[in-house]
Amino acid sequence: MPAEQTSPAILWFRKDLRLDDNQALHAAIDQGGPVIPVYIREPQAPNVGPLGAAQEWWLHHSLTALRASLRKLGSDLVLLSGAPAEVLADLAHTTGASTVFINRAYERDTIDREIRSEIETHGLHLSAFHGKLLQTPGRVRTGSGGPFKVFTPFWNAMQKLGEPHEPLDAPASIPAPQNFPKGETLESWDLLPVTPDWAVDFHHYWTPGEQGATEKLESFIDRELHDYKRGRDLPAIDATSNLSAHLAHGEITPARLWHATRGLPPKAAENVGHFRRELAWRDFCYSLLAEQPRLDEENWDHKFDGMEWQYDKAEFTAWTRGQTGYPIVDAGMRQLWKYGFMHNRVRMITASFLIKDLMIDWRKGEKWFRDALVDADPANNAGNWQWVAGSGADASPFFRIFNPILQGEKFDSDGDYVREHVPELAKLGNKYIHRPFDAPDHVLKEAGIELGKTYPKPIIDHGFARDRALAAYRALRGAAEEG
Repeated sequence: MPAEQTSPAILWFRKDLRLDDNQALHAAIDQGGPVIPVYIREPQAPNVGPLGAAQEWWLHHSLTALRASLRKLGSDLVLLSGAPAEVLADLAHTTGASTVFINRAYERDTIDREIRSEIETHGLHLSAFHGKLLQTPGRVRTGSGGPFKVFTPFWNAMQKLGEPHEPLDAPASIPAPQNFPKGETLESWDLLPVTPDWAVDFHHYWTPGEQGATEKLESFIDRELHDYKRGRDLPAIDATSNLSAHLAHGEITPARLWHATRGLPPKAAENVGHFRRELAWRDFCYSLLAEQPRLDEENWDHKFDGMEWQYDKAEFTAWTRGQTGYPIVDAGMRQLWKYGFMHNRVRMITASFLIKDLMIDWRKGEKWFRDALVDADPANNAGNWQWVAGSGADASPFFRIFNPILQGEKFDSDGDYVREHVPELAKLGNKYIHRPFDAPDHVLKEAGIELGKTYPKPIIDHGFARDRALAAYRALRGAAEEG
């Protein structure tokens, strides 16, 4: 649009709750007129809503932080509810705005195309910008122009495209209209739990908002990054970036993370490379979502459509509550409930247990994580669950079944992670911390443990469960070959 235009511009925030490296914000300012920032609480839509309970908690605090940042720059945030096309059309009518600026959210491209079409009938123009990923999903393609189905070639092709865009700094000010339109109050959205307040411990772990993201990044580069490749597999130590929730809500961009890891000492190179691969895995999952928008509902490999899942409500409930009798699984599920987060290595262990030990459909686990995780992401969450289930792209084979005892002993050898999250086992020695059911009676007594009362007995025998899972997989393969 011409620079001399002075009509207001609408800046529609979605999962880009930041001022730093916000291309839509800069474009709205460059238009030359007032900017009206708005966040719309939408009704349920595919891959968009409703948010899980943990992410609603995060959203409340992130919007509070965003509004405070906007006010420091002379602006504000208008909160509205409803179908976006209708809300935007009404807002344009009352303010005289003619352009809406957004940053693309690739999980909702189909919806955004519909919204663009609808608002154009009202004389509005929609301008969309990149920033959520390192590269747009359609840019990283095979030599024949198709999508990648295996990560390593995807990663190699991505690196050949060069580095992601140079991040834009936050503006020094934002031009405001003479009067902001009237919006809703954040409190009226009831995003926070009341009774019981199951998020009471979240604040001990998280600081939602752009400033919290910046602090996490600085801490990561100063400390955790230098042992990232080794340490990220050990749940008892804080060696991961803890940036996933900030990325999920768009409080920081992957481009900012990428460029923040430039220029570090040569000894950090291996850890930097591993961290950047993890960022690229996020892009890879979004490329899968772009090809299969219902990645959370449909098997990427349709061979798995014939898998005969089982569902035992009591076993599923025990899994969600961290009462399976397998300490590493229970520690992970309790960490998830208490902090809205679970260590990545333990996510794989708990997911494998649900899918392969209990033979419960991966989709039930995906939905539980989506509700309980502050960093739930429509591409990563579904893509990673399908990876464990063997039904996804470049997936772990279904017959690779984690032994929860050995996984615990390998990645939590001193039992510190289990002791932190399963305190009833805290006095148990290292020898039995991951297998209390094998401990002699006198050892259990000394540790104050009574299996079946103070801590559950295993809800299933792993050896039996493994044989059952492999039999189901053989039946699946046989049916596919006959078909």
